[in-house]
Amino acid sequence: MTQEDTAMFDRTAHVGMFESFITAHWFHSKVKAIWSDRATLQAWLTVESALAHAQARSGLIPEEAARVIETRADASLFNISQLAEQIAFAQHPLVPVLHQLETLCGEPAAGYIHWGATTQNIFDTATSLQMMQTHCCLVADVDAAIAALSTLAETHRDTPMAGRTHGQHALPMTLGFKLAGWIAELARDRQRLDERVASSFTVSMGGAIGTYAATGAPGREVEARLAERLGLQPSVVPSRSSFDRVADYVNSLGLLAGTAQRIAQEMIFLQRTEIGEVSEAFHLGKVGSSTMAQKRNPTTAQLLSSLSRMLRARVPVALESMVRMDEGDAAVTNVTDTLMPEIAILAASMAQTLRRLVEGLTVHPGALARNLSLTDGLIASEAAMMRLTSLIGRHHAHHVLYDAVHQVDATESDLLERIARHPLLAGQSLPDGFAAALDPAAYTGESAAIVEDVIRQVRGERG
Repeated sequence: MTQEDTAMFDRTAHVGMFESFITAHWFHSKVKAIWSDRATLQAWLTVESALAHAQARSGLIPEEAARVIETRADASLFNISQLAEQIAFAQHPLVPVLHQLETLCGEPAAGYIHWGATTQNIFDTATSLQMMQTHCCLVADVDAAIAALSTLAETHRDTPMAGRTHGQHALPMTLGFKLAGWIAELARDRQRLDERVASSFTVSMGGAIGTYAATGAPGREVEARLAERLGLQPSVVPSRSSFDRVADYVNSLGLLAGTAQRIAQEMIFLQRTEIGEVSEAFHLGKVGSSTMAQKRNPTTAQLLSSLSRMLRARVPVALESMVRMDEGDAAVTNVTDTLMPEIAILAASMAQTLRRLVEGLTVHPGALARNLSLTDGLIASEAAMMRLTSLIGRHHAHHVLYDAVHQVDATESDLLERIARHPLLAGQSLPDGFAAALDPAAYTGESAAIVEDVIRQVRGERG
């Protein structure tokens, strides 16, 4: 990089969240590099080079020209500061790049650059390359998060805890069961992304409006060859006004963001001082407050929630970008050309933060047991009701438990006494072992079996 390049980047280093000295550490450094100016320029050049190679193989341009283009399609040979000035003057994002490439290649190769292509062909195909690279980083972190959660779920397959609905104790379950729910949802998110990525990010090389008018029939063969060289799929109908395939993948990222935010919010709740059942990683030097030294804020979970919100907020913009005028609409492609790098970086950063969160989880069994026992057995009232069902029917059993739990002074002995004295049980004895039914740890249902099934499934899929 020249001194001029360095100066330009220094002037803009603190503009925007991705490079701000305040927030740069939030974001996936490798994926930021994939979408940097230099890498984006290289992606454009890679597409131009591969296009020339494919056209040479199809006999559209000389092979020697393709070889020269390939050797010169190197971003390190370009002056980015000069490009920035030329793009601003020309009011066109690619033509100045082509001019520099033409100068680097010389005649006659310069005359065969960008043969039969249009700018959006290059941009969309380059974005496909960058999104495929991003996808690999993203799913690697999702896989690692699933693996970490699976290990933790196995360890706590039988660890009882309070299940909650509407913010209140509901029924007992195990911690492994809660984690299994996260694992299964993440696995579905991962599968959706894998199913969509190849068909969403394709080679689009149909020329000005997608009809291959400049190249004729060989143009379709060129697109197929180009796709093979780049490891992508051909568009087949390379209409510049179609964005549904990309929107489909982005929508799946939005679903992953929903899962990630749900996990983040649950972690924030579980780390509350009054709950304290699970906590995220902490190290000396991590500061919760500039005034309250005791604070250990759930900063990783909060960051995960923030990144998820920012990603989901961009999904509607991607869906709205499907609506385009005619066979080309810069009013929309201007949006998506800048939107996709943001979506890619946010998505990968979210997955990386999710991984960091779950890999650092610490479980506090004492707090789990303490909270489970807060109601002195009332959390297992359904178990007692089901034991009475064989005597008086489920509907009457529910009345008995409802009356008893709303009169009880929150002690097991009071609950048992009030159940036994209920008019609907007049003259009948409680079933043998009835008191044991109020032990929350004995009423976790199929929690452990579900954990085993989920882990077996996700490990089988990865294998």
